[in-house]
Amino acid sequence: MRPSEIRQLIRMKPVELDATRRRLAACHDINDLRAMGRRLIPRPVFDYVDGGSDEELSLAANVRAFRRWRFQPRALPEIMTVDTSARLLDRDLPLPLALAPTGYTRMMHPAGEIGAARAAERHGLPYALSTMATTTIEALADSARPDLWFQLYIQRDSGMNKDLVDRAAAAGYRVLMVTVDTVVTGHRTRDTRNGLVIPPELTIGSLASIAAKPSYWVRMLRSDPIDFANFTGQRGVTIHRTGELFNPAASWDDIVMLRDRWPGKLMLKGPISPSDARRAVSLGVDGLQLSNHGGRQLDRAVAPVDLIASVREAVGPEVSLVVDSGVRHGSDIAVALALGADACSIGRAYLYGLMAGGEPGIDKAIDILTDQFKRTLHLLGMRSAAEVRAHGRELLVSP
Repeated sequence: MRPSEIRQLIRMKPVELDATRRRLAACHDINDLRAMGRRLIPRPVFDYVDGGSDEELSLAANVRAFRRWRFQPRALPEIMTVDTSARLLDRDLPLPLALAPTGYTRMMHPAGEIGAARAAERHGLPYALSTMATTTIEALADSARPDLWFQLYIQRDSGMNKDLVDRAAAAGYRVLMVTVDTVVTGHRTRDTRNGLVIPPELTIGSLASIAAKPSYWVRMLRSDPIDFANFTGQRGVTIHRTGELFNPAASWDDIVMLRDRWPGKLMLKGPISPSDARRAVSLGVDGLQLSNHGGRQLDRAVAPVDLIASVREAVGPEVSLVVDSGVRHGSDIAVALALGADACSIGRAYLYGLMAGGEPGIDKAIDILTDQFKRTLHLLGMRSAAEVRAHGRELLVSP
């Protein structure tokens, strides 16, 4: 073979000069984004995202619970395209996915909550802002307009609860999501060991981390200080001690008060049992997000994906049902829908993208899950996400 013929067979890949695009191009699944983020981010920050409570048994079990299901696809369905759209809380989505609330998001990258909300807006997905955000309720609403949800931790100070809720309503948030599994803070061993503090404080360990991850610290030093944006006077608080703000005696009376006060859709988020789900719906709750906080609260808690079928049976077909904790692949979304959920919500998956590449990294995480979900539907012989919801149990085989 002549050299000219060889050249025709070999095409040199163009060199990508932009470091962020080059890194993201090398990431082909969520695990790749995780590995890239781990390379770039100081260990205490990465551990805050990656870790769970106590022995981290729930953290590992959440992922296993999705993966134990096996698919039985339909043969020769004559499908040209698939429709990934879904309906959630009276809104049509291009994908049955939402971006979950995450605390201290600007600690991972200056793009933080605003970058996540902008990515959600570009993809037509809901974004939930955490009570413990590093961006204010108002600043986020001024910077991005996805389907905005606000997540509330019930505070000891009832006046603060009302103030946060009223601010979210005034800023145009559509959904209030009340987290019910944080009456006390889970013991997150990695964070305790690392002594993680908000805002970050310089210690011998952090100085060593500056030397090891200089690009991270350059970004942080060039951005606004990180603090509890929606609170005042709460500086220098460890992650563990944030639980002192929460009400350990939170009750169903708080849900009644919030239902009366909140003008939009109301959701509960937590490891909600069928009986608690029925009670929530009887009090006017519009939707449920089945969650064990990503394995960050009660260790050994049931995997949320294992609650879907029983909770759906308890509340019927009309109540919106979302599941999080353990979603790492587009096929996990298909499993959740087949079991009876309306959508999934991701936290770590997009935070890995944020750490790996800022706002474009979040886009990358969403694009990965979108492509995986679409391909899974096609290979299952399903024309749409709605068809998976309708006939899903025929597609699943439990080991």
